[in-house]
Amino acid sequence: MNIIQCRFCKMPFASVGGRICPACNEQIDKDFITVRDYIDENNHSNIEGISKETGVSQPVIIYLLKEGRLVIDGPIEGGGVLACELCRVPINTGRMCKSCMSNVASTIDKNASGKKKAEFKEVEMSFKASAKINK
Repeated sequence: MNIIQCRFCKMPFASVGGRICPACNEQIDKDFITVRDYIDENNHSNIEGISKETGVSQPVIIYLLKEGRLVIDGPIEGGGVLACELCRVPINTGRMCKSCMSNVASTIDKNASGKKKAEFKEVEMSFKASAKINK
């Protein structure tokens, strides 16, 4: 357990892996419901307007978008708020565009299957070696 500074309130807290203190995390959960309900009823895509109407700060709204908890349909008014962290194309939620997400997933799959093949060969060679000894 490490003592770190909360990403939002800047207060130190004992972290078990997250960067947000329990008090801010609880408030963000409440803010999520407020913003989600507002977007559902009003279908706004302007973060500044959503912030003014709901009282939820823009950094919290952007955090919720990046975490994939909120989705704003259509382009985000004012643009440039969210961009794919790899190719910088504008996105409406999350951290990566669908194309980059697909590329990352296929790279992970390739690496995982390559590792499995290497492990299989190692086990196979070990089995063959032990079979020769047992003869």
